[in-house]
Amino acid sequence: MITLEHIYWLTGLMMAGVAIINARDATNPRRLNYTAFWGIYAVTFLVGSYLPDLASGFLVIGMVLVASIRGLGQGKKLSTTREEQEASARRWGNRLFIPALTIPLVTVLGTFIFKKIIINGLPLVDIKQVTVISLAIGTLIALTVGMAMLRPPLLAPIKEARRLLDAVGWAAVLPQMLAALGALFAIAGVGNVVSGLAARWIPVDNPFVVVLTYAIGMAVFTMIMGNAFAAFPVMTAGIGLPLIVHRFGGDPTVMAAIGMLSGFCGTLMTPMAANFNIVPTALLELPDENAVIKVQIPTALLLLAANILLMNFLVFRR
Repeated sequence: MITLEHIYWLTGLMMAGVAIINARDATNPRRLNYTAFWGIYAVTFLVGSYLPDLASGFLVIGMVLVASIRGLGQGKKLSTTREEQEASARRWGNRLFIPALTIPLVTVLGTFIFKKIIINGLPLVDIKQVTVISLAIGTLIALTVGMAMLRPPLLAPIKEARRLLDAVGWAAVLPQMLAALGALFAIAGVGNVVSGLAARWIPVDNPFVVVLTYAIGMAVFTMIMGNAFAAFPVMTAGIGLPLIVHRFGGDPTVMAAIGMLSGFCGTLMTPMAANFNIVPTALLELPDENAVIKVQIPTALLLLAANILLMNFLVFRR
């Protein structure tokens, strides 16, 4: 059976490959920093499930120290030249989107199909993680399609992964770290504090007001934390489950789905989501570091309003 652990191993192998490519790049004056950073990150995926929590904590501290001492640099080597990239783009045109579109297609199909495939009495994939596993399988299939179409050098994928990760830097690990922080907040009882504040300051006998508070809270807490996955356990434990689900009998599936979408609206409006909003600005060399956020705010507010109305209409219909 394919489990999430196999996806961790796959990710760890990619990170290890990025570390090795960096170690071999003499053009990067800080290649040892990058090698250590991505190498430690690879270890967390490859054997993190077998390490004690304290050891994993030390690995994270090690990554912080590596990123803090002299910072991280970026090599100058590219797997292809700019001229080669432009020539390939002219040759393939819109067909270049085929590998990219393969990923969501396989992910959606896999979510419905893989969990129905039974081999020797066991499902092919872990039912609880079928979407994530489908995404990983879709990525592998897309990589295969891209390699068959473009026929680049065998090491081109890992070199391009290195180039992108070097450009993004430490921000690449933010989603995982912030999601873990959200889990810690939930364990620490922050959700209970939020629930107490909600009971004190909002009319909890009104279901629409509760939905409004939950959706806006998801967006605001996401703006503070920088990640909807970090906000979700706190807001759901504090408001979603005790009020929407238990008190008013709301559908937890609808609440969770639209609640996450509400959180993503906050992602569009915060510099804390550096890998989404700050890194693109740096890559595009825009003069205003908040340019991406400013453009996204109107869309985010409209989507948040739509999510609130959708949740209020759908969550109690069961």
